Amino acid sequence: MSALRIERLATKLIGPMSFEVAAGECLALMGPSGAGKSLLLRAIVDLDPNTGNVMVGVHARDDMPASEWRKLVGLVPAESGWWADRVRDHFPAKFDATGLIGKLGLAGSLEWDVGRLSTGERQRLALARALCRRPEALLLDEPTASLDDHATGLVEDLIRECCGDGMALLLVTHDRRQAERLAKRLLRINDGRIDQPSQSAP
Repeated sequence: MSALRIERLATKLIGPMSFEVAAGECLALMGPSGAGKSLLLRAIVDLDPNTGNVMVGVHARDDMPASEWRKLVGLVPAESGWWADRVRDHFPAKFDATGLIGKLGLAGSLEWDVGRLSTGERQRLALARALCRRPEALLLDEPTASLDDHATGLVEDLIRECCGDGMALLLVTHDRRQAERLAKRLLRINDGRIDQPSQSAP
């Protein structure tokens, strides 16, 4: 069963691209800097003008408002945005994040000042923020780029848990070893297009 289906998705800079990510699968997306990986993720969640079709499960992106679509398909960009001073204000009011952030090596009740967070803390909290909405598919753009080995391991464990729960994961990474640890298939992008068909990650 395909949880995330991309059909001839294109912007002025990338595509068209077509591929699928099954429920419970992590698909690694790799390619040189500037190849269009982040632009592809932005197009999937409709942040940039694009053409083509995107579906998650039985839901078509074009059949719902963008705000509803982004609850079904979550994006964690390489540099997350924070629009309020307090971390708590970025999470649903009644959401108990204790267990989730604990899995990421963060203790507390979200009563932190965003300005005092390290880059790595922001990166992990952005992941928690996306997961609290229980998306059916999750797009991750270099989610461990600013983390040490221990924190990277915690994030990777959580990614495996999400896949085990049936979520579809599209993971952008420059780390071939990370792709091999997490993904069963690898998709390469170059110059805004799929460089070769998806292959099994060795």
